[in-house]
Amino acid sequence: MKIVQNADANNLTLGLDGELDASSSVLLDAELTKPDILRYQKVLIDCQKLNYISSAGLGVFISHLQRFQDAGVKLVFFNMQEKVHNVFEILGLDSLMTIVPTEQEAAAL
Repeated sequence: MKIVQNADANNLTLGLDGELDASSSVLLDAELTKPDILRYQKVLIDCQKLNYISSAGLGVFISHLQRFQDAGVKLVFFNMQEKVHNVFEILGLDSLMTIVPTEQEAAAL
């Protein structure tokens, strides 16, 4: 999996490309653990090229959710493929996390 970063003054966008499984979740965790990530108002997760997410990948997002909320940083997912979105829905994570269809909607929150 590749992680592509794009940032402006208020938002950090992480584009996930490939499969987010046990081995690649370590890379994502390292990105989300960086202290300077909390200086952004929003961390936007572009899931357009995310083909698969395992429980380990989901666990990374869940483990950082409270830290982001405490810091006032919104975590927003967008461009999620249906098969990945279904995983979030089945586990009830769509009620815990913000998922929107487009980047424009994610940036507008």
